[in-house]
Amino acid sequence: MQLGFFTMPIHPVDKDWRVSLAEDREAFILADELGFAEGYCGEHVTDRAENITSCAMFLAWIGSSIRRMRLGTGTINMPNSHPAAVAAQIAMLDHMLEGRLNFGISPGGLLSDAEAFGNLDADRNAMLVEGINMILDIWKSEPPYNLEGKFWRVSTERTMMPEIGQGFIARPLQAPHPPIVVMVAAPFSKGVTEAAARGWCAVSANFLMPKWAASHWPKYVEGCERVGRKADPADWRVAKSVFVADDLATARDYALGPQSPYRFYYSQLLTKLKKGGRGNLFKEDQSMSDDEVTLDYVMDRLVIWGTPDKVADDILAFREEVGDFGTLLYAGKDWADRELARRSMILLAEQALPRVNAATGGTAEAAE
Repeated sequence: MQLGFFTMPIHPVDKDWRVSLAEDREAFILADELGFAEGYCGEHVTDRAENITSCAMFLAWIGSSIRRMRLGTGTINMPNSHPAAVAAQIAMLDHMLEGRLNFGISPGGLLSDAEAFGNLDADRNAMLVEGINMILDIWKSEPPYNLEGKFWRVSTERTMMPEIGQGFIARPLQAPHPPIVVMVAAPFSKGVTEAAARGWCAVSANFLMPKWAASHWPKYVEGCERVGRKADPADWRVAKSVFVADDLATARDYALGPQSPYRFYYSQLLTKLKKGGRGNLFKEDQSMSDDEVTLDYVMDRLVIWGTPDKVADDILAFREEVGDFGTLLYAGKDWADRELARRSMILLAEQALPRVNAATGGTAEAAE
């Protein structure tokens, strides 16, 4: 098993934006120094807490400070941008990162973003499929382009001037394109199957109950078998909220206490998902009422915390429950205490992960 980093992020709404951005940047740099294989960040336009408004812009900002780790959009919310704009920006970013980019995509989960961009009542999954298909068509075809879909059109036929380079949309450095990664939250997701059939990788969300995360791998195998490709657990990323400290009392207080950034994180998500009709993601039994899904119930089941020994044991138990996977994505939280937040990542990488890999016979080598 190797480590990756993933942050949405979620910060206190009154925190200085410059401070939270600087801390998010520092977390990625630390992950790189600790040998994490990859790091992803999300984006949202209409949320004061989830305040990275462009993951591509953020990755471009930190890229020159990252020496080894691959960086990924986590995710580009496809319905909210024109495919031609995404194709050009991702191509440029891949060149800026010297081909170390993973292209994470999703239909977007924040309903206020969907409303702002005018697709609240649209079929955003269909928009995702059309958008990524157009992007891939742009990258593999020669201009002038003439792509017509239900939601978008891309054409440079009327204005093409090949002799001076007008009418071309940039292609990424990686051929034929950066690895495509799909973020998955729904139990028994059909999207996982389709992603696998197209040779893409999957990330299971850190706010999904373990039993539902476990449903993703069989669906991934199903997609691979459809096209005659062997399913490799190394291609499966699972995000998880983890906090490691030198002693149990500190770990318990920082992970679960009343001022915990982990508690704040899940209080935000629980409120949003319940309001958006997706509270079922937190239910181990789908017959449960939303009122039964309390914050303590969620925290108890979704946060791994403790000393390196305890965390290693809990990760092994989690792996036993969901199945083998290649990368554990450490889910970034607000740095309520900078030293404890940094120490958690250090202890995970230097003490807990080696114990996990010693128990499973795995390694922490970076993915190619």
